[in-house]
Amino acid sequence: MTATQTHCPYCALQCGMTLTPGIPRVRLEPADFPVNRGGLCAKGFTAADLLDHPDRLLTPLVRKEPGNRDSPLREASWEEAYDRIVSAIRDSQEHYGPDSVGAFGGGGLTNEKAYALGKFVRVALRSSAIDYNGRFCMSSAATAANRALGIDRGLPFPLADLAEARTVLLVGANPADAMPPSMQYLDAGRANGAKHIVVDPRRTNTANGAYLHLQPLPGTDLALANGLLHIAIREGFLDEDFIASRTENFAAVKAAANAYWPERVERITGVPEVQLRETVRLLATEGPAIILTARGAEQHSNGTDTAQAWLNLALALGLVGRPFAGYGTITGQGNGQGGREHGQKADQLPGYRRLDDPAARAHVAKVWGVDADELPQPGRSAYEMIDALGAEGGVRVLLVLASNLVVSAPHSNNVIEKLRGLDFLVVSDIFRSETAELADVVLPTAQWAEEEGTMTNLEGRVIRRKMALPPPPMVKTDLTVLTDLAGLLGRGEFFTDEPRAVFEELRRASAGGVADYAGISYERIEAEDGVFWPCPSEDHAGTPRLFAETFPTASGRARFIRVDHRDPAEVPDETFPYVLTTGRNMQQYQSGNQTRRVKALTVALPEPRAEIHPDLARRHGIADGDLVELRSRRGAATLRARLSDGIRPDTVFAPFHWPGANALTNPALDPHSKMPAFKVCAVAIARAGTPEGTDQ
Repeated sequence: MTATQTHCPYCALQCGMTLTPGIPRVRLEPADFPVNRGGLCAKGFTAADLLDHPDRLLTPLVRKEPGNRDSPLREASWEEAYDRIVSAIRDSQEHYGPDSVGAFGGGGLTNEKAYALGKFVRVALRSSAIDYNGRFCMSSAATAANRALGIDRGLPFPLADLAEARTVLLVGANPADAMPPSMQYLDAGRANGAKHIVVDPRRTNTANGAYLHLQPLPGTDLALANGLLHIAIREGFLDEDFIASRTENFAAVKAAANAYWPERVERITGVPEVQLRETVRLLATEGPAIILTARGAEQHSNGTDTAQAWLNLALALGLVGRPFAGYGTITGQGNGQGGREHGQKADQLPGYRRLDDPAARAHVAKVWGVDADELPQPGRSAYEMIDALGAEGGVRVLLVLASNLVVSAPHSNNVIEKLRGLDFLVVSDIFRSETAELADVVLPTAQWAEEEGTMTNLEGRVIRRKMALPPPPMVKTDLTVLTDLAGLLGRGEFFTDEPRAVFEELRRASAGGVADYAGISYERIEAEDGVFWPCPSEDHAGTPRLFAETFPTASGRARFIRVDHRDPAEVPDETFPYVLTTGRNMQQYQSGNQTRRVKALTVALPEPRAEIHPDLARRHGIADGDLVELRSRRGAATLRARLSDGIRPDTVFAPFHWPGANALTNPALDPHSKMPAFKVCAVAIARAGTPEGTDQ
């Protein structure tokens, strides 16, 4: 049988792998791709288990009684499923207007599908109602990078540069669990004498290998960054030449830093002054140095300002744009980078263009063959759209692709209520997710190994996803579904389900934009092991490293922006005295809709565990393995306790891969990025049962 080199379906590393169809199963082997260099994590090694899983959706499903979601789902033909969907769309738009129908996308969609979804909503539905789950992932870091640097590419350098840095500061990042193959670069750096600093309220597997571990109270990372900048100013560590020649607005940031003297920052964060000073010394004197942020720093109601604070520090030290140095943010989802570039965001057109920019509208409308005046204006962000579902002026018919909102969105009890309040819900997925269980129509979609397309990994490297085997007979790709629906809605002439044709159109639509793919072709991707954007022409080499000479801002300079610490949107009190923070486990991915079905992964970690400090556990009579109930102002969740002295005594950690954790989380939004405050909410804790599950 023919072997096909493609890429892992999970995280933004997009590790290379080879699939060989066989009997009885597909054989999966790691590939020597530049990112993973022959390595895979447990999720990657078991990814082929998804392809023949008995839970796989193989046919459309519809409610036995139309309009009654309490009636069972039954198998249906595509014709019947399409008929119900199109009727719901037409009825809703006739009675409530175009914006009453919308779509919610995902960071796992290929570039082609993300592009087509944005186009479908704006051209076929003529609606402004679209956003995606990447709003819950990268939006704060993306907003900060766009403001300060003029461009949002998670890593502005290849991942391999980490091995050459002498100091690496990781803020709210745990790649040892979330992206194990990436650790080879950090391990290589340490083997050559590099020092790594981890900022995390937990002693994670990444922190275990660090030279220095800072454990701040969740929600205080901004104050920590400003405090480090204060020390850098006071101790003469600034790169004055870089600041003068390549940046603007430093005076305002310098003035603000005066308020963050070490003693005050220690009181706010809990990080000892000696660690603050050592961190600054390492970043400033043991270079080249890299600062990386991830969701621990960004998923806050002030996440944009927090990311900006770390950017300010990197700029002040002159790290950005230098070899093996700089600032980056670690993209999480498989196509979390490409998925935020080509139009499935509420305010965006392809090429990272703004939907409210007349020139951008004119350019994209010309490529699409429509009048620019037909394009809607920006719509609501993800949680704002969810919170208005079924309400006056809100979406009443929703299409969900590659997203499991019931598990992944904050304040999940509210999300479930809003989804149930819809007039009609369509979910496209490979399995019956928790969200699919609420749908009127469920559509079976092709998996990663059954489709063609491109992805853009955390480095900005555009890669090929290639078909290794065909989808099952009654399963369609999302591109085909969008094209079919557009045709039934009378807009079929604007769409195609051929991935290469969609990508060629994407190239034209992105040309001249910030995320310019005009010079990237399927052939180049294949020949060059991926191409880094921006790549404006076919004779352009691509851009593995950004900012060496200039910044894509109006002035050509990076922008310092003053930011100040404020308390999280929710702080502990007598009723809810502890801080809950959420995150990832090594064996699971995102909402767990895929990985919770893989036996090898569930054997290793069969259920979620709340990580609790022994001192906190003793206070509440909790032993390791006991069931504990966590309660917030929004809901409750029961998890099994895992006692660890590696977490702060005032903090509880819960993974978000199962239903439960997000019943607790706070949907308070960052005013700039509209990111919810996943990483900090106030909770109470109580013992709920013994390891066997019953009280004694």
